[in-house]
Amino acid sequence: MLRQAALAAIQQSCLAEKLRQTLAIDLALPVDPQAELVPTRIVPGREARPELVPAAQLASRGTHHPEGRAALIHALAHIELNAVDLALDIAWRFSGLPEDFYRDWVRIAQEEAYHFSLLKEHLASYGFAYGDFPAHGGLWDMAEKTRDDVLARLALVPRTLEARGLDVNPAIRHKLNQAGDKAAAAILDIILRDEIGHVAAGNRWYHYCCEQRGMDPLTAHAELAEHYAAPRQRGPYNIEARRAAGFSELELSRLSL
Repeated sequence: MLRQAALAAIQQSCLAEKLRQTLAIDLALPVDPQAELVPTRIVPGREARPELVPAAQLASRGTHHPEGRAALIHALAHIELNAVDLALDIAWRFSGLPEDFYRDWVRIAQEEAYHFSLLKEHLASYGFAYGDFPAHGGLWDMAEKTRDDVLARLALVPRTLEARGLDVNPAIRHKLNQAGDKAAAAILDIILRDEIGHVAAGNRWYHYCCEQRGMDPLTAHAELAEHYAAPRQRGPYNIEARRAAGFSELELSRLSL
């Protein structure tokens, strides 16, 4: 069963096994949308490293030095690994949705696993491994807050936190490219291309859930952001990418307000 496979993968504490299981999930598996699944281990499974610290405690390193670039690539890898867990989590946790919902999120988990692998391999070219730098758990914190409401999860993870990734990608890419890391810049091109599709899936299913509940999407988003204390969105915005990811012109016009 597809959702059971997603739950098995997210519970894996061994990173290599989590990635292997995620990439091995057959999207043609039966879904069983009505099943109420219960984890048998901690979700998400994690290795002892990296050390997780508050975001404020993470030192900012410039990209003019190889170790600074490695730290930035490590931070990006950590985001992508969290994105694997987030996509697996939404696939197993929430029951009663159309089968395509679950197939979408497992496919997205597989693409996030590919992104992580690209960054992990590139990090090795600097002489570092994933886990060598501290990281923070901000992305997963929002998953915990929204664990009981799929509408809140869709509004505040793909449509807010992951959409922020669309905004910051070009500047990070430029910084690494200017520092001479053409390979990292190429990886970020791949990530941006795929993340537009991931945010688009979030938008599509968010609007579906709003329609099912008879809710106005813009009003619901504002209320959910306030209720769950979501980070305030701030520019500069990648309007072209957000538009491609399915944000309406009205939503885009309100970003600067």
